[in-house]
Amino acid sequence: MRDRTPRLVIAGLSGDSGKTLLSLATILLARRAGIRVRAFKKGPDYIDPAWLGWACGHPARNLDTFLMGFDGAANSFARHAESEGLNLIEGNRGLHDGVDARGTHSTAALARTLAAPVVLVIDATKVTRTAAAAVLGCRMMDPELRIAGVILNRVAGERHRAILREAIEEVCSIPVVGALPKAGPDLLPGRHLGLVTPLECPGIEQRGREIVRFGEGGLDLEAILRIARGADPLACGPALSPAGRALAAVRIGYVSDRAFSFYYPENLEALEAAGAELVPVSSLVPNPLPGGLDALYIGGGFPETHAAALSANTEFLGSLRAAAAAGMPVWAECGGLMALSRAIRWRGGRWAMAGVLPFEVEVLSRPQGHGYTTLRVDRPNPFLPQGTELRGHEFHYSRIAKGDRPETACAVERGAGCYQARDGVIAGNVWAGYTHLHATGSPQWAPALVRAAMLFKTPS
Repeated sequence: MRDRTPRLVIAGLSGDSGKTLLSLATILLARRAGIRVRAFKKGPDYIDPAWLGWACGHPARNLDTFLMGFDGAANSFARHAESEGLNLIEGNRGLHDGVDARGTHSTAALARTLAAPVVLVIDATKVTRTAAAAVLGCRMMDPELRIAGVILNRVAGERHRAILREAIEEVCSIPVVGALPKAGPDLLPGRHLGLVTPLECPGIEQRGREIVRFGEGGLDLEAILRIARGADPLACGPALSPAGRALAAVRIGYVSDRAFSFYYPENLEALEAAGAELVPVSSLVPNPLPGGLDALYIGGGFPETHAAALSANTEFLGSLRAAAAAGMPVWAECGGLMALSRAIRWRGGRWAMAGVLPFEVEVLSRPQGHGYTTLRVDRPNPFLPQGTELRGHEFHYSRIAKGDRPETACAVERGAGCYQARDGVIAGNVWAGYTHLHATGSPQWAPALVRAAMLFKTPS
């Protein structure tokens, strides 16, 4: 089967080159023109996809060849792409940056997998003709990759823009399809883990209008759409449909609010497909956990920035502590681990948490773990058999700082984890770790959590 779905990759020479802002501007301009848009994010990430999903009005999907393999990424794209509109894939880091010196699992590798043309974002700060050399080098690094356009970001003025355009188009024979000035620092607000999430961003509709105004004078939307519509045919088999939603056998709560928003759509869908009815729970509303839950899933997020409100919600924390003591299965990732600890310490403050785990965590000014992880389950636990390999990722500024050291389920073969070469803290029927899993790459995870919930609901 030959697929001509319109698609392009927005890539850069490095992180912080402006890919997310320019992707959002492109999406919003396309939607204003009446074009249906679907968005994707290369690599493991929660915050950029949240912004992309907000902009296009549909959940953005992650495409990560390390976590889900090349076929898995291609299949996910095929299942969720818009056949007649625009499919925009935002890259991560630099175009050719991967897990090693060969660029394995890079944005370029994903673009080749999807036969997607690349629009390269160039940070034009204090550079002119050398920008053409950078574009030329990216093309020479991988001649099979089609770099179809360039967007100039942080341009100083008209003369600067004209010199850059002339140099790139004459040297590289690649059209410049956008040139934008440096954006103000408040257009997309950031903090220690990256951008502020859309859920926490005040006045987001006004911000959307500001992004449109920022992009409309500098982006050539028609040229960008021509690039997407001119993508080479993608040879692929029929898209594999995910398993249909099973008859709900258990009720699994998941904590979803401004403090905990890091959930891949596929993870929630996989739980439903395995037989779970999902129940959203807020950690910030002064209520206990809903009755009738058979398990709880606490994803990542920013508990430290909401620590005062979370600590004050003693009804929620007390019910969480009681549920864990009663044997309810709890799967907690990163921020979830922090909420289950005795306390969070950050910037001189200390806030009591649920106390399910026998230690405190502290948040530091530098990352304590960042990148892909590979775990091997090597000790008994309530969820996964020994020998299971898990591929995931971590990005945390916190670390376990004070208290007892409980048992752990996994050896860390790649990454930092909770302790030196260990992750997956086990306390009764609780699993808490710094590794985030993606259900597409760890298909055993959702059935395991549902099985644990079934055992709790109907003990033998």
